[in-house]
Amino acid sequence: MLNKKPTKLLALPALLWLGALFVLPMLLIVMLSFWKRGTYGQVVYEFTANNYIRIVDPLYGQIFWDTFVVAILTTVLSILFGYPLSYYISRLERSKQQIWLLLVMIPFWINFLVRSYAWVIILRSQGVVNTILQSLGIISEPLPLLYNSGSVMLGMVYTLVPFMVLPIYVSLEQMDRRKLEAAYDLGATPWKAFWHVTLPMTKSGVVTGSILVFVSSIGMFVVPDVMGGAKSALMGNVIQNQFLSARDWPFGSALSIVLMLLSMLLILLFFKATKASEKKEGTA
Repeated sequence: MLNKKPTKLLALPALLWLGALFVLPMLLIVMLSFWKRGTYGQVVYEFTANNYIRIVDPLYGQIFWDTFVVAILTTVLSILFGYPLSYYISRLERSKQQIWLLLVMIPFWINFLVRSYAWVIILRSQGVVNTILQSLGIISEPLPLLYNSGSVMLGMVYTLVPFMVLPIYVSLEQMDRRKLEAAYDLGATPWKAFWHVTLPMTKSGVVTGSILVFVSSIGMFVVPDVMGGAKSALMGNVIQNQFLSARDWPFGSALSIVLMLLSMLLILLFFKATKASEKKEGTA
């Protein structure tokens, strides 16, 4: 019988790493959220629940709502763009798959802030798109392509779609293609085969990618700040402002905790809905 003690010791470095860089900082944020802000921005170590009471303000309720709407739309659009790309890559030869996967990963080699400002150069009034359209005579005045909700969504999807492509690609690669061939032999059309065979068998990849994109977009502040300007205020920007500009660390911590709890609740509901649909399909 194998000794389980050495196996447990192998997990010790990872547990220490998580404890030092995740659990302890989270505990500090929770403690900080119940302290007070001093007159000059310092932290006063006195217990108060006022930081959470302030969140009830309708202003922050609207920002929370806008943040979740943007995160959900980003996740849906990432699925719509990411799934066809993943499917296309999985149908290629192995050598071509590696090239396409490399192209998907290349943006990660460039600084995130640099990529955001690159979109500013492309979309601004004197940017690449407006200059080309004006030179071709298609438009007479520059289009407002930047500093609006559309540009924020574009930047978010562009940034996070690789997190959707890679898990779906892995699911497609692990799929048993014999079932797909059996569906075609039984007379299924390509659409029916995809809907009843391919999509259910790759649901785990879609769920994993959706969680990665949703969690990443829920706290995003660089893209709304750079590409949305003053017209875009999501919760990530508000939290950043509380820590860096307003110097109200306790209130920023409270906002972070509430945002984390709400996102965890939505993810839990998403998991339950997914499991319920799987049980329904299993009993059908």
